[in-house]
Amino acid sequence: MKKDVISIVVPCYNEEESIPLFYQEMIKIVEKMKKQVTFELIFVNDGSKDKTLEELRKLASTDKNVHYVSFSRNFGKEAAMLAGLEASTGDYVTTMDVDLQDPPYLLEEMYRLVTEEGYDCVATKSTSRNGYSFFRKFCTKWYYRIIGAISKTEMVAGARDYRLMTRQMVDAILSMKEYNRYSKGLFSFVGFDTKWIEFENQERVAGTTKWSFWKLFSYALDGITAFSTVPLVLAAIIGVLFCFIAFIMIIVIILKTLIWGDPVNGWPSLACIIFLVGGVQLFCTGIIGQYLSKTYLETKKRPVYIVKETEQSKRK
Repeated sequence: MKKDVISIVVPCYNEEESIPLFYQEMIKIVEKMKKQVTFELIFVNDGSKDKTLEELRKLASTDKNVHYVSFSRNFGKEAAMLAGLEASTGDYVTTMDVDLQDPPYLLEEMYRLVTEEGYDCVATKSTSRNGYSFFRKFCTKWYYRIIGAISKTEMVAGARDYRLMTRQMVDAILSMKEYNRYSKGLFSFVGFDTKWIEFENQERVAGTTKWSFWKLFSYALDGITAFSTVPLVLAAIIGVLFCFIAFIMIIVIILKTLIWGDPVNGWPSLACIIFLVGGVQLFCTGIIGQYLSKTYLETKKRPVYIVKETEQSKRK
């Protein structure tokens, strides 16, 4: 009887310390589930500057089930996930972080839920944010509230990229060829029956996080612009509101001058109004600019990533 194949997609960026530890943990799962499935590990080196690629070469040379894709430069985690999904050949595919913040031991339960209970996807979400600063917890909480309110696509608070998907679901995700990718939204957009399981947030086993506040902020904007047009509507509403306020203020000034003979107040109030209206205009222009920039990048048709090396090309 032919065993199912599970492809494990693992994006890596400057993770030379984490890779050996991750591999050791995965070997335990491989041994535990070897009667049920076989695994292929697909590491994606996202233009790392350390010895990540050397570590991947070592693993690929000693384990035939280890494969890697190495980019010509850093293209970002979304590009790495896409490359891994495209390189995968398994009946089921999962995406995992190499720092072991996504516990490998959950794979056994995830596989059981997909095969025995008929789910197309088993996704994970963290029930706590241990290790996060108060400010990051606050921003994350409100981001999910905002995007959940303005997007028609469901965004689950605490959702991680760690999930086990059927080949049918993966093919549906790969059919969307957009350049600006936001995987959490894409996973939800394609639908399919999804089971959510929870776990406590795990600390990194080695190294430091590559996600600064500004990278997370930019990523959040990508999510909002990719799955909601409400900000454009908001800009239009603000414009109409300020036109209405300006019209009322003009009437008030005319009446005060004609009826009570009050002179028009001096420049301080006028300067404040100019600054306020100018700030609102720039804010609305910025919203439009975000959507325009995404459209501009889509029309250029540039590749999402460029591959420099794989374990197959290295052997040749």
